[in-house]
Amino acid sequence: MDEPTTGLHPADVDRLLAQLDGLVAAGNTVVVVEHEMRVVAACDWVIDIGPGAGEEGGRIVAQGSPATVAAAKGSRTAPYLAQALGVG
Repeated sequence: MDEPTTGLHPADVDRLLAQLDGLVAAGNTVVVVEHEMRVVAACDWVIDIGPGAGEEGGRIVAQGSPATVAAAKGSRTAPYLAQALGVG
């Protein structure tokens, strides 16, 4: 899914997360491109691609659990993800 939270009310993001969890619980693999850190924090595995946009991006900067990516040096996503996880 590409940015499924775009335009959603926060309550609807909660509903989306419940649906995504249901898909995973049923044995499906769910791949989401997302910038909403609350959604990223709920993932099993995060791949942070960057370090910037366009020609400045396209490399894997960090990958792993949300906590691992939140602690990654050189990741522009890390501080925002840490905040969403309540560790930053």
